[in-house]
Amino acid sequence: MTTNELYAQMGVSQKVLDFGAQILEEIVPQFAHIDAVAEHNQAKVIQAMQANRLAAMHFNPSTGYGYDDDGRDNLERIYAHVFGTEAALVRPQITCGTHALALALAANLLPGDELLSPVGAPYDTLAGVIGTRPTPGSLAEYGVSYRQVELLDGGAFDYDSIRAAINEKTKLITIQRSKGYATRPSYSVAKIGQLIAFCKQCKPDVICMVDNCYGEFVETDEPTNVGADMAVGSLIKNLGGGLAPTGGYICGRQDLIDRCAYRLTAPGLGREVGANLGVLPAFYQGLFLAPTVVSSAVKGAVFAAACYEKLGFRVVPSSREVRRDIIQAVELKSREGMVAFCKGIQAAAPVDSYVTPEPWAMPGYDDEVIMAAGAFIQGASIELSADGPIREPYAVYFQGGLTWYHAKLGILMSLQNMLDAGLISL
Repeated sequence: MTTNELYAQMGVSQKVLDFGAQILEEIVPQFAHIDAVAEHNQAKVIQAMQANRLAAMHFNPSTGYGYDDDGRDNLERIYAHVFGTEAALVRPQITCGTHALALALAANLLPGDELLSPVGAPYDTLAGVIGTRPTPGSLAEYGVSYRQVELLDGGAFDYDSIRAAINEKTKLITIQRSKGYATRPSYSVAKIGQLIAFCKQCKPDVICMVDNCYGEFVETDEPTNVGADMAVGSLIKNLGGGLAPTGGYICGRQDLIDRCAYRLTAPGLGREVGANLGVLPAFYQGLFLAPTVVSSAVKGAVFAAACYEKLGFRVVPSSREVRRDIIQAVELKSREGMVAFCKGIQAAAPVDSYVTPEPWAMPGYDDEVIMAAGAFIQGASIELSADGPIREPYAVYFQGGLTWYHAKLGILMSLQNMLDAGLISL
């Protein structure tokens, strides 16, 4: 049986296969750059593991308090090495990216301090953390104020307004690397470095934190290589390599990470406690695989952009742009388009392929959200997934794919579902 015959059994028509093959011919030259980035980051991870003398004993589980857990501590040394930072906090007790961000913010902001976002509104789930959506336990409840500077048309930084917004109360600046549920550009590490340098010129002691979710290993540098005091993310995204079952990380300055550890556990205890509960092999091996897994997801994003761009849809970024994260936004113009796209992604999943995704009221969001994710790890957006809030401009956000071939199948299935629904013609 040929590959195309297998695809046909899964519902992909010859018309869609031919269209995909045509698109692939146009974008394959871009894959060389993606592979080169992956090779660099693979070498970086291996070098960090070797320099910190990773051994089989570091995979041992710990329970209870987790005192003297050298496997946990060495993983954090390796993360700090990879990110070029003084310290890192990498724990299964950090439940998700939003939790990691909330932890970093709450640990380093005190009553009377101000938080500034120079890149417009952050991702939807941070509204409750900050308090722009009134929520018990928010930063606002503890007397931390917030302001944001909107981006210029096209997503450029408004440096004049940023300078005017930074004042004596501005303690921490949060920069979201990825676009989130917006159709602005995601920012390169170089652009983030320029923004950090500007903010430090305005106020040298201001803390600059980068929400690094979806961006790790897409480039050869990380924000901490260009001046970020902290980089924060989730292990069920890029750095978990599809193996980490939970967890998050914060890498940065020693004093800031120490405060995060005290906030995570308790003042006076900090990083000394926290059992690894047997997840260390998945954390270590996930980090080892992450450069290759991320490159597969990036290839899938480029393929998605090229396909839907050819069909006349607005895509962010375009198929010709250098990638800054693994997310591909496609404006599908209608609720029906979003639903059809997501049904195609779900149908390509190895897990729950028979499930039909529908929009629903998801906690932390103001609009209904549709999500397609047949994942081995619940909510792992490094695995093939697509989601988006049901609101203008009806953009769906496609990301992930543990292998390039799975990402490719997902896009082909999305095209087939859109074609069957009469929403596109090939």
